[in-house]
Amino acid sequence: MQKKENIERVNRKMKDTFAAYHPIINFTFFCTVIICGMFFMHPVLLCISVAAAFSYSVYLNGRRAVKFNLIFVLPAMIAVSAINPLFHHSGMTILGYAGNNPITLESICYGMVAGLMFASIILWFSCYNAVMTSDKFIYLFGGIAPALSLIFAMVLRFVPKFKTQIITISNAQKCIGRDVNNGSYPERVRHGIKILSIMVTWALENAIETADSMRSRGYGLKGRTSFSIFRFDARDKGLLLVIMVFIAVMSAGSAAGQTNIQYFPSIAIGEISGFSVLIYSAYFLLCFTPIILNVMEEVKWHYFRSGI
Repeated sequence: MQKKENIERVNRKMKDTFAAYHPIINFTFFCTVIICGMFFMHPVLLCISVAAAFSYSVYLNGRRAVKFNLIFVLPAMIAVSAINPLFHHSGMTILGYAGNNPITLESICYGMVAGLMFASIILWFSCYNAVMTSDKFIYLFGGIAPALSLIFAMVLRFVPKFKTQIITISNAQKCIGRDVNNGSYPERVRHGIKILSIMVTWALENAIETADSMRSRGYGLKGRTSFSIFRFDARDKGLLLVIMVFIAVMSAGSAAGQTNIQYFPSIAIGEISGFSVLIYSAYFLLCFTPIILNVMEEVKWHYFRSGI
């Protein structure tokens, strides 16, 4: 079952049109949406960001993403929304009291917005981890900061490799009766410590071997050239131009105060105007760019198939 899910996830990533674009496009997009998600507190923009990030994460990872979002992201978002009013008591509209502390409408709304922001960042980073592979990151930053980019790429690869290796070690230990489910409680603890010790040793050896291998290949040396499969073509230029236009519109809207909202001491939000609708539309198109590209590719593919 696990193997089947992994195959399906790989197939989805191979079908992802946005991931096939140049790493500069991918990195620029994720930097933009993550930074906007961190600084824009407007509920409309946050809802757009969460909806787009959730849709893209499900497209990339399928049922696994749905399970992760329901089990981890949703409860964390609710927890952040519920905790804020208990500790933040600013605001003019008092709805009740928790002991001697007032519960205000403004703090509840701010907590909900903070929860949306938290969910948005987590979801976008999950998409980033699926699209921005280690080879793309090294391609972008290998010439600027070779040591740092190598370390960062190793960190990104560490978690999935760690999970796969610990399953392998656990299965090997199970064959000789030293699994964490075998024996009494003290014996199971010793078995778990043994597996952890093997894992730490493997991780350290793997890191040293990787560093030695890259050093022997001259990684980071001045004047060293490297092969790359990435080419910045006309398609990439067109999409980068579109993303830059969206960024310019969002920057203009932010400078004009269209992305701002006041929560304390009372909630104050600007009136809906044509310019604000333009800002929301630009942000919607920006965040849903990967989904739009994939839908367009699917429509084009079905059109060509129907003509055969």
